[in-house]
Amino acid sequence: MKILFMLDRRANAGSIQAVASYVRAGDKLGHTIAVYGHPDPKYPGIRWSTELGSFDRVVFICEFGIGWMSALRMSQILTQVPRKKRAILDADGMYNPVVCVDMYDRNHADEHDRACWVARCDALADKIFQPTLEPLHAVVLPLPFYGYDPALRLELGARPKTFDVVHLGHNWWRWREVSSRLLPAFELIRSKLDGICFVGLWWDMVPAGAGEQNLETAFQFDIDRFRRLGIQVKPAVPFTEVVSSMSEGRVNIMTQRPLFRRLKLLTSKYFEIFCADTIPLVMLEPARAESIYGPAGRELALHGNIADKLLDVVQHPLRYQEIVQEVRSHLVSCHSYQKRMQQLVEALRA
Repeated sequence: MKILFMLDRRANAGSIQAVASYVRAGDKLGHTIAVYGHPDPKYPGIRWSTELGSFDRVVFICEFGIGWMSALRMSQILTQVPRKKRAILDADGMYNPVVCVDMYDRNHADEHDRACWVARCDALADKIFQPTLEPLHAVVLPLPFYGYDPALRLELGARPKTFDVVHLGHNWWRWREVSSRLLPAFELIRSKLDGICFVGLWWDMVPAGAGEQNLETAFQFDIDRFRRLGIQVKPAVPFTEVVSSMSEGRVNIMTQRPLFRRLKLLTSKYFEIFCADTIPLVMLEPARAESIYGPAGRELALHGNIADKLLDVVQHPLRYQEIVQEVRSHLVSCHSYQKRMQQLVEALRA
């Protein structure tokens, strides 16, 4: 099958890493994967095309907003590609009832916003996928989509470390969990950690326009608290440097915005973190971690006494490296991009 992805292209955010992995997996399995547009050196490993008529399916990857679609030649796309050959991956769970988690994170500001979004999607595509196995909406089709790419994997224990703890991810609805759970744990054991680094956007500034969109809460931060804890902030890195940047830390912590946890949405980070030369600790309930990573995943769930778990990992790296190897084997068997490629093709044909 020939599949053309359309998405808001961002080298340091979103699903571009997954798309690059689909290109590689497709080539191995006899499928052709490309992204709509012209070649761009910021995106190595991506195949590009604007030949709409040469593809069997078009898949729109939608993350939060859909304003980026206005820059596409939508009339040409709608004319040349029948609706039955168009699908949407709703990566952020927008095609759902209005969901607000603890009066904090949400998928829509109100019902009007949701209705406009759903109507746009219904007009655009024949199928709506979400990266979960348990969608809320009856119309939504489950599709894990994100997976594990062994081609990105680094050998464990092979690289020198700059930090004891790294968190790589943008500050988008994450501050409440970071400030209430992670930072208090760091305060308890800070003298026993060599260094802590947060890599990503908006940990030290609020983006322009956040106020006008009523999104200041999504970007909350406290740089003075970071300074008191000696936490270093680094800018976001392009997708080609994500795994190597994670590998600067003995431990990497994965957080997830509350909405995604409620909707049980997968993201690229679930799997990228297990490619790095690091010990991943995921802020998930143990049962959820096991459902994705296998039985060994329970040992890497950062749930309960965070401070003690962090110290145990830093002080006993070899034991935890063995656990990571078990998880890596499980991911190759159950979540590889070759499996995801087959799942995508089957879902589009259904």
